[in-house]
Amino acid sequence: MKHSPDFPKSSESTRSAKDWVKTLATYREPDLGRSFFELAVSIGPFLALWVLAWMSMSVSLWLTLGLSILNALFLLRLFTIQHDCGHGSFFKHRAVSDWVGRVIGVLTLTPYAVWRRTHSIHHSAAGNLGKRGIGDILTLTVAEYNDLSRFEQFKYRLYRNPVVLFGFAPSYLFFLQNRLPFGLMKGLRYWISAMGTNLVIVAALTVIWYFGGLPALLLIFLPSTLLAATAGMWLFYVQHQFENTHWSGEEDWQLHDAALHGSSHYVMPRVLQWFSANIGIHHVHHLYSRIPFYRLTEVLRDHADLAQANRMTIRESLVCARLHLWDEKSHRLLSFSQANALYG
Repeated sequence: MKHSPDFPKSSESTRSAKDWVKTLATYREPDLGRSFFELAVSIGPFLALWVLAWMSMSVSLWLTLGLSILNALFLLRLFTIQHDCGHGSFFKHRAVSDWVGRVIGVLTLTPYAVWRRTHSIHHSAAGNLGKRGIGDILTLTVAEYNDLSRFEQFKYRLYRNPVVLFGFAPSYLFFLQNRLPFGLMKGLRYWISAMGTNLVIVAALTVIWYFGGLPALLLIFLPSTLLAATAGMWLFYVQHQFENTHWSGEEDWQLHDAALHGSSHYVMPRVLQWFSANIGIHHVHHLYSRIPFYRLTEVLRDHADLAQANRMTIRESLVCARLHLWDEKSHRLLSFSQANALYG
């Protein structure tokens, strides 16, 4: 990750993370026309590509697969819009955001109310070593890892292995775990959300199977969903799992410091930034989650300090896949080999 260059002292460069909140609040208002436009240019092509992929089955199954792979990008964008709906940032009226989020939740296999609650927990506890376990990727400290038995260390290594995290975990999360309100099992509303979403998904898949058969499920539904889930998993990972991220014990944890310094600014080519709906501008999003995704670029345009903070390119992000343990002494994320060299 690139370190921010030294800027001349200014009112911006001396601001604390908490001081930014008042400034960022001026960007929170969504534009109704823009929100509907962003929704239309996401769900319209998604449905059109579904139709084209369906029609192409009689021409070439390889063409069908290719269209499905392309459609994964639009599904990823729809998930990010669902994400904004969950924060109440996409429309002024919460009811509109919630219903749009519920509909998209069927396409993304994600029960909206369950995800909204667990994601809210993630935002309220990100970087807090005393509140890990819901809505995040499990991260142990070096000391915690060293205190584990050999078998428990093996399980943690297996869990953090890139093949598991980005190969098996997305399938497990979206196809299996999302079918039940894990972490919220005592809440009736979350059971209603999960079961209601499941019923609509089953009905939709039954119709697809009835009219298109197994090829429609295997060549259209499955590839686009799996690829979107995998891309989403990677984005979520690099948003918080980088060397100079921010973790602290509960007694020292500060919400705004953790939000700004514990979230990356993932710099991507414009086409990928569009398909991911600016989710890479994650440090600003965590600092003020009510900003619509299409206004995050305004923040970077207007505030050079935020534009340069926590920058990470795709090439630089690849090394993050081997960082697994938080070192409370050096305040950085380490690989297993680095931790072993320092403390083994």
